[in-house]
This record gives sequence, C-alpha cells and structure tokens, in this order.
Amino acid sequence: MESNKFSNTDAFGRWRGETISITSKEDEKRLASYMTKVYGWMFLGLAITAVVAFLTASSPQVMTYLITHRMLFLGLFLGELFLVGYLVVRVHKLSAATATLLFLTYAAVNGIVFSLLLLAYTGSSIASTFAITAGTFGVMSAVGYFTKQDLTSFGKIMFMGLIGIIIASVVNIFLHSTALYWLISYVGVAVFVGLIAYDTQKIKAYAMIEDAEMRKKGAIMGALALYLDFVNLFIMLLRLFGSRN
Repeated sequence: MESNKFSNTDAFGRWRGETISITSKEDEKRLASYMTKVYGWMFLGLAITAVVAFLTASSPQVMTYLITHRMLFLGLFLGELFLVGYLVVRVHKLSAATATLLFLTYAAVNGIVFSLLLLAYTGSSIASTFAITAGTFGVMSAVGYFTKQDLTSFGKIMFMGLIGIIIASVVNIFLHSTALYWLISYVGVAVFVGLIAYDTQKIKAYAMIEDAEMRKKGAIMGALALYLDFVNLFIMLLRLFGSRN
C-alpha cells in the first residue's frame, strides 16, 4: 500500500520497493518546491562546471600544464571519485552546508577535467550536443516525475548496466578496441537516459522527509545524482556525435 508519510522509504528516502503518493494540495506544493530546489542546485553545479572549464581552457599555460603533467590530471580524476564517494558514504554525518560545499567543489574540479573536452571537440558540436542532452534530460526527468509506475526494478537494471559500462571502460583502457568504444557509448546513452527517469522518481521521496536538515541534504544528493546523469549522458552523446578538432 502506498503512503505519503514516507513509511515506504528508509531514513534518507531510498526506495524499499514502493512508490509514494501525493494526496493533497499541500503535498503537491511541497513536492514542487522541493524539486525546484533540487533542479536549482543541479543547474548551479552545471554552471560552475561550465565556467571553470571555459576559464581553464582559455589559459594556454594552464592547459599546457594539464596536458604535460598527466599525474596531475589523474590526481584530479581520483579526487573527483573521492569527493563523490565521501559525500555518498558520509552524508548522514555531514551538515547540509558541508554537503553543499562538497558538491560545489566537485562541480568545480569537474570543470577543470572538462576543459580538455573544449580542446578536443569543436565549439559547435559541444553546443549542439549540450542542447540535445538538455532536451533529453527534460523529457526523461518529466517521465520520472509524472509516471505513476514504480521504476525501482527498471532502475536496478540501469544500475547493472552502469556497472557493466564501468568494467568495460576499464578493460578497454588496455584493449583499445574501437568496437568496444562505440558499444560503451551507445549502451551508455541508454543507461543514463533511463537513470534520469529513475533518479527523478527516487528524489521525489526526499521531499517527504520530516527532518529539515535531512531534507536539505536530500536535495543536494538528488542534485548530485541528476548532475552525474546529465554530465555522463553529455559525454556519451559527444563521443557519438561530436566533431573533433
């Protein structure tokens, strides 16, 4: 039986296999206000990434340093993984302000890494791919928001697909297989398109958390999930349709 009192989720709003129901105007307003905050934080993260990437790419000295010092680039990449992992694992013990700072820091560091894409691909292909990503994100997020069907099982399939992409990507570092590269890209698009809908539905439950501090952290974690979906979908589409310099 569905409940709008959050009994179908754990202490942080993660699915237990059921979906929530919104049964009053007050619930609808609360949900709409909450999702607005989530999208706001997500778009702020994307904006920070874009600005940092542009500023970094605009400095020949910085770009030369990044390209010639591969260990620095590797350190930035590992730093990103650490920030996300730390935020996910420690979110219950962090304050909402600290969680927000870690999310925005991650977005800034990701901007430095993304600056290499601005050099690798033409500006027009980056702009067109971003537009396609934004449109796809909007449609799939709307699907996740408005659908009445529980996407839990679907989300589990997408998560398994994500694990497969990660493993295949690591393997292809050594194989350098063109066929596997394209397979990862196509499967990646499908996986992240699906995750956008699933994560949007999952985030809706965060709005029903009674504890205000946990609700704020839920908004940041929701923004992070959608940010990662958007960024990874953008990368996969750019690999498929982007024109290299």
